[in-house]
Amino acid sequence: MKFTTPVIGIVALAVAVLTACSSASSNSSGAATGAASGSTLTIADVAPFSGPDAALGPTYLASCYGATAAINNAGGVLGHKLTCKSVDTRGDPADAVPAVNQMFASTSNLGLVIGCTSDEAASVVPVINARNMAMFCMTGQSEFDSVKFPYFYRLVPPDLEESYAMVAIAQELHYNRIALAFGNDIGSQTFIQPAIAALKKAGMTMTTNQTLDLNATTFRTEAEAIIQSHPDAIMTEALGSADPTLFSEIKQLNGGKMIPIIGTSAAISPPFFKSAAAAIGATTFTSNFHADNLVVESNGPAFQAFSSALLSQQGKVPGATGDFTTYLSAPGGVHLYDGINLAALAMIMSKSTSPSVYGPDIVKIGNGVSGATVCYSFAACAADLKAGKAIRYEGPGGPTNFDAYHDSTGIFQVDTYSDNGAVNVVGNLSADQLRALSG
Repeated sequence: MKFTTPVIGIVALAVAVLTACSSASSNSSGAATGAASGSTLTIADVAPFSGPDAALGPTYLASCYGATAAINNAGGVLGHKLTCKSVDTRGDPADAVPAVNQMFASTSNLGLVIGCTSDEAASVVPVINARNMAMFCMTGQSEFDSVKFPYFYRLVPPDLEESYAMVAIAQELHYNRIALAFGNDIGSQTFIQPAIAALKKAGMTMTTNQTLDLNATTFRTEAEAIIQSHPDAIMTEALGSADPTLFSEIKQLNGGKMIPIIGTSAAISPPFFKSAAAAIGATTFTSNFHADNLVVESNGPAFQAFSSALLSQQGKVPGATGDFTTYLSAPGGVHLYDGINLAALAMIMSKSTSPSVYGPDIVKIGNGVSGATVCYSFAACAADLKAGKAIRYEGPGGPTNFDAYHDSTGIFQVDTYSDNGAVNVVGNLSADQLRALSG
């Protein structure tokens, strides 16, 4: 295979009934206001902490703990310390809206929301936006490419680009016959149609398209259909126990042999590796696995600051277990850490903790201006701001370039695993490769 050399690198508007509430972070209309002097600012991690996608919430929370600890150690923000709060959406839009409304009703001095995955973003983004609350979301839904929510920010690409990335990986590995196996959740289903279109454009064959019920305990029927279609590889995203169970049953029904797997960036996480390795054996899994991932830095000052902050919180984050070094490549953790730093620095720049005031400075700090000082950690950037300098923050997720819809996306890297769960970067996918597969 010849991957390129690694570099550093609408929405269905849910009409939600917003509960009338009053707190230090809201006025009588529900809009966010600045926090009371000297109070603690809360960052809410709105994501699944239960259900099939339950691994996402703790992954994001780990980065929230790391980022806020580093910010607090550097003096906080405008006299405020920061803390993190988990808000469980259960990965279900119907559960997510009341959970978010309860968050607003019960949280004093809410300063930022992170998380909001593809499972629930379509339902909760309008609610959060109506409260004038800034959010960094981990949704790839393409609807957000062209509908502007003023308080919405995203550091991850639309799902269609990730579908193109998976097909590009298959091309590089010379796979021509591809089986699709995606979960029945909203986030996973959004990959299917772009993947089918990209496979057709690449002249490749889709052998079968299987939908995996994330609440099922066996996928024998789906495994048999995949095996009988004789694919060169399986493109998949089915979180929780679904994919590992499918892998196990394919191996059992295929004479002990595993069909190669191409996963999405969601597969680059400690819980996924642990489950997949347990299901079919670490060596069998790692020798048959590739995934796309957003390019993240693995050395340099931004990575060192991130690594130090995250590893300092091992054993302290509810629900996050295992060796935290494996979280250093988790895309959600990396980019939400950057989002928290961008928001905190924007508060300092604007001299306000109100999202309606500090929000525009997120873009200014992320994109920079001519002559801006590039800085790589909250502590360094805050010191530069206090010295009167214009800054451009560059975190472990690399430089940002926000557009009019507050989207900032980079290029993809190709990842594999070692048998111990370490993530290996084996190449990058160029913008030209993805463009060649687009509609």
